Amino acid sequence: MKRITQHPLTLWVFRKRFMKFATVGASGVVVNLVVLYLCREFLFAAIQSTAIRLNASLAVAIFFATMNNFYWNRFWTWGDRTHHRDKHLVLHFGQYALACWVGMLVQVVLTNLFVIYMHYLIANALAIVIASFFNFAVNNFWTFRSHQPVEEIALPIIPEPDDAITEPEPDIEQEIRSK
Repeated sequence: MKRITQHPLTLWVFRKRFMKFATVGASGVVVNLVVLYLCREFLFAAIQSTAIRLNASLAVAIFFATMNNFYWNRFWTWGDRTHHRDKHLVLHFGQYALACWVGMLVQVVLTNLFVIYMHYLIANALAIVIASFFNFAVNNFWTFRSHQPVEEIALPIIPEPDDAITEPEPDIEQEIRSK
């Protein structure tokens, strides 16, 4: 277990930025639930069909949760990164929303695959975890990518395995003597 927790890739994923991303995601869940409740119980209470009332409430709740998450991810999680000055905020939100929708699609597909082998709630929870890593990667490298030259972007340093065959370094003194 220690080898996994000390692996550079694991350390890179669980750095401060991923924890911020997870915190923002948790706040989005709270926003989603509160708005869903308010819309279903009060704002759309006059709608007779429970299915239509629920779906209308879900649409509003998802919109507000996505706006919440975009704001906090842009200004807190990835606030240290420079953004294109010519990229309009609405276009940046559209890019973020597209990344979220792809992440939702990943979650749905994985849940449907996992449910064959396990209880649907466990399948969905596992799919959410995997989709969270996917969403983080997409947002880190696309939506909120740094607009610095590629060599300046912090990527994980993955060392070569211990058993890797290395080329022997040429002996400089021996080269000088041979000339």
